[in-house]
Amino acid sequence: MADVPKREQENIEFVFEVMGGPDGIDAYDLGDALRALNLNPTLALIEKMGGTKQRKLKMIKFDEFLPIYSQVKKEKEQGCYEDFIECLKLYDKQENGTMLLAELQHALLSLGENLEDEQVETLFADCLDPEDDDGMIPYSPFLARMCDRPDML
Repeated sequence: MADVPKREQENIEFVFEVMGGPDGIDAYDLGDALRALNLNPTLALIEKMGGTKQRKLKMIKFDEFLPIYSQVKKEKEQGCYEDFIECLKLYDKQENGTMLLAELQHALLSLGENLEDEQVETLFADCLDPEDDDGMIPYSPFLARMCDRPDML
């Protein structure tokens, strides 16, 4: 069994209860399970670890998931709150902690591991403060919510 502390194993068990069944979790949901455990794997890493692009191709059992979790946790290519802040500062023309909502939407839809329209709409509904009259949004609270950092709100 992978070297995962007991508290983290309990969190993983909870994610398995919510997302899976007696056969484990669908490999299609591997990325979501890892993100639910506060990891930020890339799509390439999810695929490398056994994630699939279609449902019902493969199931991942708890004992198989633990080494995957350990490996992903050790990866250095995960973005964190501070990394994302530095990226969004590039769009902060007035240097006041705000950026155009349209620029954030464009970045999420077309740069890096781009998201689908529905994913961006859901992300905005869950994490974004309303834009002001000039179309500006504060990006720090958005990232804090997205990265589950209540201490930064």
